[in-house]
Amino acid sequence: MKRIRINKGKVGLVFRNGDYKKVLSAGTYWIRFTDKVGICNMSQAFSLSMELNILLEDKELASMLQVVEVLDHELVLKYENGVFNEVLKPGRYAYWKGVTNYTFKSLDLSKVDITEDLPINMLYKPEIFPYVNIYRVESHEKGLLFIDDKFEKEIDQGVYYFWKNNTPVLVMKADLRQTQLEISGQELLTKDKAAIRISFFATYKVVNAIKALTENQDYKKQLHVTLQLALREYVGSLTLDEILESKEKVAEFVMDSARRKAVEYGVELADGGIRDIILPGEVREIMNQVLVAQKRAQANIITRREETASTRSLLNTAKLMEDNTMLFKLKEMEYVEKIADKINTISLSGGGQVVDQLKEIFSTDR
Repeated sequence: MKRIRINKGKVGLVFRNGDYKKVLSAGTYWIRFTDKVGICNMSQAFSLSMELNILLEDKELASMLQVVEVLDHELVLKYENGVFNEVLKPGRYAYWKGVTNYTFKSLDLSKVDITEDLPINMLYKPEIFPYVNIYRVESHEKGLLFIDDKFEKEIDQGVYYFWKNNTPVLVMKADLRQTQLEISGQELLTKDKAAIRISFFATYKVVNAIKALTENQDYKKQLHVTLQLALREYVGSLTLDEILESKEKVAEFVMDSARRKAVEYGVELADGGIRDIILPGEVREIMNQVLVAQKRAQANIITRREETASTRSLLNTAKLMEDNTMLFKLKEMEYVEKIADKINTISLSGGGQVVDQLKEIFSTDR
């Protein structure tokens, strides 16, 4: 016989000829020399190479163990003294009772929705994160939830969590903000066969996410084509001069025509207009010549109008001076004053005749 001692917090498993015999709790024992004793630390997980089912046939040992079975579609969260410790994957686990307080939470991965009472921060743990699908819908977006390739419902702003399993989960998102769509350099023929390029823009926003994302393969491309066709239709019915004179009407027709189709795409057109009209080089040169000629004609008209007004003013002044001698004299003195302003020095020659002439000019007795 030999004497062994099992310390507190430990357990001894007795084996005879390789077969399990019994469990020894803390204390002092006498056993055969041929028996072997395996010492287990109760603060650690139970771990032996023997089949657990055989060991659990011993009721005393079974009462000392807490057995956890994790199925294929499950994960189990293990907590030690209330603190998360690890994730248990499918399998069978055993833990000693008494020293460490173990608690376990089972997670069913076969479901799509996460219905377990689980703090959100746990889903971001490195051990759990690979098993979670996370979708974020912003405040300016509308989400469509598809489960197993079937539309389930619309979802609003928020963060959504789903278990990752064999059932596919998808969230499609539509941006509800107003967006601008531009048709750049669209080449068109007018009614009089003039080739022009037009840049057109329109603003729109999604108002029906289901129509936009599920009933149309690419609502943006379809809206783009609709605006192109409406623009081509209207421009082809007008001459170049008519287009240049009524750009607002072109935009009005295109928007009215496209709005009816836009409803089918789940979008709403707000406004739009022509940004640029680019003419061919030859036409642009001719238009410039016409513009120069028009401006010259307008300038000539203004010049003739001013000349006529000036002549009429002179005629009226002459009639007044003819009827009023004093007015004539004042006008004469005005011109003499203007002449004098430009003279620095006066040299007189000819004796008193010049003085007499000046006196005669400035004399009021006439």
